[in-house]
Amino acid sequence: MVDGSFRHVRRVEFGDTDLAGIVHFSNFFRYMEAAETAFLRNVGFSVAWETPGGRFGFPRVSATCDYLSPARFEDELTIAVGIEKLGRSSVSYVHDFRCGSRKIAVGRITAVFCRHDHHTGMKSLALPPELRAALEPHVIADEEAR
Repeated sequence: MVDGSFRHVRRVEFGDTDLAGIVHFSNFFRYMEAAETAFLRNVGFSVAWETPGGRFGFPRVSATCDYLSPARFEDELTIAVGIEKLGRSSVSYVHDFRCGSRKIAVGRITAVFCRHDHHTGMKSLALPPELRAALEPHVIADEEAR
């Protein structure tokens, strides 16, 4: 598991499984988004918010998942969230899925910090200093992400 990372726990629900009784592949993306939202909430932020200056958020520009072992109904998954790369305006997360000691999957999401308003549309922005400061302690070493 990614050392020192944030951990989010989720129990697999019956509706998450397919006819074979395993978690449908697409649900891992929902699980990653829920874990990312919990992680950001834990460091005092959100994936989306509105101020008088506009609407801000983190649209995704990339998402992948490698599946290693099936997860089934009632399994309790621990999803460790770490940051592989913190760019000028982007955050690249790694999500390590485990059921006990069994490695289930490894997912990655890259999201870009943006401002959106009805007049100018969506524009990427540099991460605000207070957000960057909250995220930097969660950047993991390259060898931990593998």
